[in-house]
Amino acid sequence: MENLIALVNRLQKACTELGDYGEESALPTLWDALPSIAVVGGQSSGKSSVLESVVGKDFLPRGSGIVTRRPLVLQLYYKEGREYAKFAHTSQTFTDFSAVRKEIADETDRETGRSKAISTKPIYLSIYSPNVVNLTLIDLPGLTKVAVDGQSDSIVQDIESMVRSYIEKPNCIILAVSPANQDLATSDAIKISREVDPRGERTFGVLTKIDLMDKGTDAVDILEGKSYKLQFPWIGVVNRSQADINKSVDMIAARWKEREYFSNSPDYSHLAKRMGSEHLGKVLSKHLESVIKSRIPSLQSMINKTIIDLETELSRIGRPIATDAGGKLYMIMEICRNFDQIFKEHLDGIRPGGEKVYQVFDNQLPAALKRLQFDKQLAMENVRKLITEADGYQPHLIAPEQGYRRLIESTLVTIKGPAEAAVDAVHAILKDLVHKSITETVELKQYPSLRVEVSSAAVESLDRMKVESRKATLQLVEMECSYLTVEFFRKLPQDVEKGGNPTHSIFDRYNDAYLRRVGSNVLAYVHMVVGSLRNSIPKSVVYCQVREAKRCLLDHFFTDLGKKEGKQLGKLLDEDPAIMQRRLNLSKRLELYRTAQSEIEMVAWEK
Repeated sequence: MENLIALVNRLQKACTELGDYGEESALPTLWDALPSIAVVGGQSSGKSSVLESVVGKDFLPRGSGIVTRRPLVLQLYYKEGREYAKFAHTSQTFTDFSAVRKEIADETDRETGRSKAISTKPIYLSIYSPNVVNLTLIDLPGLTKVAVDGQSDSIVQDIESMVRSYIEKPNCIILAVSPANQDLATSDAIKISREVDPRGERTFGVLTKIDLMDKGTDAVDILEGKSYKLQFPWIGVVNRSQADINKSVDMIAARWKEREYFSNSPDYSHLAKRMGSEHLGKVLSKHLESVIKSRIPSLQSMINKTIIDLETELSRIGRPIATDAGGKLYMIMEICRNFDQIFKEHLDGIRPGGEKVYQVFDNQLPAALKRLQFDKQLAMENVRKLITEADGYQPHLIAPEQGYRRLIESTLVTIKGPAEAAVDAVHAILKDLVHKSITETVELKQYPSLRVEVSSAAVESLDRMKVESRKATLQLVEMECSYLTVEFFRKLPQDVEKGGNPTHSIFDRYNDAYLRRVGSNVLAYVHMVVGSLRNSIPKSVVYCQVREAKRCLLDHFFTDLGKKEGKQLGKLLDEDPAIMQRRLNLSKRLELYRTAQSEIEMVAWEK
């Protein structure tokens, strides 16, 4: 099952290289789903020394105060041959572990500056050695109770929040490091571990500095689980003393010295087999194996779901740009057809918006026609004036025909306003639907230049249609002005009796009663014409604007498109760099998850 831990390490390493960790993505991350071990402890609890003992190398920065100021994700790989280390932030391979220590310090300073500030951004370090077990350990900044000079007042809470962000995850195994020469009741590691893991199902207790306890005291009760019990047995370790560090005693010799201490100690000899850093590494590795094994079904489920989510997201943002001119032209035409189809769906009622055109004809146009003040045009003085002027030097003999014509024409001309307003209103609606359709065409979001060109071409086309529509609609009004319906006037009461003699003298016909009758006849005729135009204006507008927009909205654009060369087509497909990068990231993640899916399935079959 050691291959399973190696697999998890490889996947975690791939996550690190890809950046598939933390809260940077809305999708679940493989990193969070994979089990890992977080090392928690107070400052100067011996936490870093425990890590060095497990690795068997002296590679961590040392000093007073907060030395670990960024999370260190340490991935251990069992590998025969030479020992070496690699960081995720540089391609350099390190064989000198003192250089590893310096690089950790330098990389911390690059992020935080030469201060005592902390950062949540992890450092990723992989160590390959024949003296380690496959394992992933996360070294976190030491918990503290008081801020010192050079630190912000919030440093205590900041460190605790950082530690919690790791150990709260259900897949995190907690390695709680506490010094034996301090009261366990005040242990920062035990306190915070108990808060996030009250049943102790994920917590391992490590007791350091056993050799530094006061004479006459021991940690037997703790190590035997009598004074403070955890689900897993406590493990005691003896780290190198400062004198050993000053003498550059290597970790292999320190491990031997640690074994000798427990074997020869009268207090701990009966516990010697389950004490020491070597045993700690093996216990953690074995436990990690069992955790990974138990999580395989849920891990497979999460990976399968994420693969579907990634494929859906890749499909949503679209495929990459074609390289040849023919492919680019086809791609542009296909995107434009999608836009055109969405635009038609708005007009046809499949999508909302088309109903607004009908509202113009059913509400706006009738209301505008109703507001026309024909009464002013047909006021007594205006009727008298126009009829008199129309007679010229010779008064009319029977009916003032020219006067009628002038009155009707001057009144019907006012209908042009509502007619033009209907054309403009429908034009505004069509433009709005174009912009909506542009927004709803997913593929156009990828290509800003093409989006601008399609939008401009569609609006220009609508502008041309509006000009033609206005011309056709106004012609309807002008037709009514230029030729009157004779039958309407033939049906009116005549001014001549059956004998053919006028009932009034010429001069009597200018009296008020007669002029009112003329005005009334003209108004009746105008109302008849308005009723006819109320039906014909919408037909003209729909024919010239709506029908044409559905039929040939982008015809001019397609004609110009066919004349463009490959380089010009390429400029239209200048995809947003952010989308290109997102597609690349998603593709890499998808490849990672498919690899994980395949490898985990193979391991699952071997169980």
